[in-house]
Amino acid sequence: MDNLAHALVGAVLGRAVGDSHVPRAALIGAVAANAPDWTEPFIGLRLGGDRADYLVLHRGITHALVIALVEIAALTLLIGLGTCWRTRRRGEGGAAPPWGWLAACISVALLSHLFLDWQGSYGLRPFLPWDGRWYYGDWVAIVDVFFWLVPLIALAWGSERHWIPLAAVLVIGGLISLLIVRRAELVQSWVLVAYVALCVVALIGWATYWFGPVGRRRAAALAVLVLALYAGAQGIAVHMRKREIRQEAERRFGPEAQWAALTNVGRPFTWTSVYASQDTVAGDDWSVARHLDVPVVQRALRETREGRAMAQFARFLAADVDSTGDGVTVYLRDVRYAQAGRDGWAVLSVRMGGRPQR
Repeated sequence: MDNLAHALVGAVLGRAVGDSHVPRAALIGAVAANAPDWTEPFIGLRLGGDRADYLVLHRGITHALVIALVEIAALTLLIGLGTCWRTRRRGEGGAAPPWGWLAACISVALLSHLFLDWQGSYGLRPFLPWDGRWYYGDWVAIVDVFFWLVPLIALAWGSERHWIPLAAVLVIGGLISLLIVRRAELVQSWVLVAYVALCVVALIGWATYWFGPVGRRRAAALAVLVLALYAGAQGIAVHMRKREIRQEAERRFGPEAQWAALTNVGRPFTWTSVYASQDTVAGDDWSVARHLDVPVVQRALRETREGRAMAQFARFLAADVDSTGDGVTVYLRDVRYAQAGRDGWAVLSVRMGGRPQR
């Protein structure tokens, strides 16, 4: 999911688990929940870098289960030692930090990142470096307004009645509202109604002091429960939808057909059907030729860095060959995100020598 959702979910998880034991548990949870992403520059992923590198490195080794354990240990040690240093600097003695609670807070928040990434249709490779297979939950879209709003409300309800936390909530809430208004055409009407209703409930709860700092751990736990029920309900619904899609895929392309139920941003509990054979990727009202048997395409996938990057990433790989002018250009794309066209973040172009063989 997006990093705002990771941060907010991590914050409520940190508060729900460790608030009475770990100072600034919500802040620690937000930082830990984004650790798999903010550690990616250390393995070579850079802002504005090569697209092939992005497809290989994003949600790569930093999102693997074995490295998650390393990240948890490193963050626990770093924050624990920082706590010791701060208490000594303030003359509060050398009391040891609550290592167990700190580790639990960081562990739950960081592992939530892997779960939230898995539950979408982009996918996750949890068993790197030994196994590069992608796993897809196809439950909740990569961007979901309720994964912003529900934890934000819980954090607001548990904050002190001071202008600083209120201003932070209003800024984040305002940015979320602006994004929704600008992309209202993508959002189902019931989602907009639910969003407004939740905003009203949030204001009432804050003004009437339903929780406050004393009850903020309960508010955070309530947000976690609501999100778990919401995601779980979509998991149950997609299970039935996948059965229908699989049956249609086998009817179209036989028992060896590939298929998927892809999540839709702004449209919870709906999924886009994708069916595929060796030579075609199709939806309910469209189809795309894959051209994977063309020799120059096979050579691009096998011999070039861009080709290998797209081959390991694409869930539904397709290619086009352009032989106009000098040489040959092979366009590789993942049909999940690019049904047509020769540009976009899920499209790579590979310049090949010679003429294509057919």
